[in-house]
Amino acid sequence: MTATATARRQNLARCDQCGLLSRLTPGPGHARCPRCDSRLFFRRHHSLQRSLALCIASALLLVPANALTIMTVVNLGHGEPDTIMSGIVRLWQNELHAIAAVVFIASILVPIAKIVALLLLMMVIQFRLPLSKTQCTLLYRIVHLIGRWSMLDLFMISILVTVVSLGNIATVHTGPGATAFASVVVLTMLAATSFDPRLIWDLEHDD
Repeated sequence: MTATATARRQNLARCDQCGLLSRLTPGPGHARCPRCDSRLFFRRHHSLQRSLALCIASALLLVPANALTIMTVVNLGHGEPDTIMSGIVRLWQNELHAIAAVVFIASILVPIAKIVALLLLMMVIQFRLPLSKTQCTLLYRIVHLIGRWSMLDLFMISILVTVVSLGNIATVHTGPGATAFASVVVLTMLAATSFDPRLIWDLEHDD
């Protein structure tokens, strides 16, 4: 059977910086992109190790992000600190069901789903799990796409802090949970960016 013609077999590599497809010429030293002079690689070096380390760090930060205070709303001198979950419960009790659902999805489900999905993709590559390569690629694209929407909760808090500033009448203060949650979002986005989805298809060619 004839081997499938791939860019790697044709000695072609795509630049991670500008996207130019270039031919790697054999010789000493590292190949460079003729357009932006960046180093060229067939695959991102230590892609799985970087993604795994970032996923573990983000999973550990999920604990303080959900346990610590994310914001405190002070109204007429009185206020109670809220975590992410207590804020969702408070919105639900005030019959703001749609907003509570959006915050729950963006702040709870999405970060956990991203970490689980990336770990699953890494397990597929590391242990050669018999899953569909097309579905794994689609899963990676979804993870990469929804990453930015995890900032929705922080965006809402930043608006509240800016708008609700009425002195002693009403103010909004951020808590340490917001910093931990922002770190989770950034780390999961970096983990998705560090992951090289081409490794999924390398399994098919290796088989």
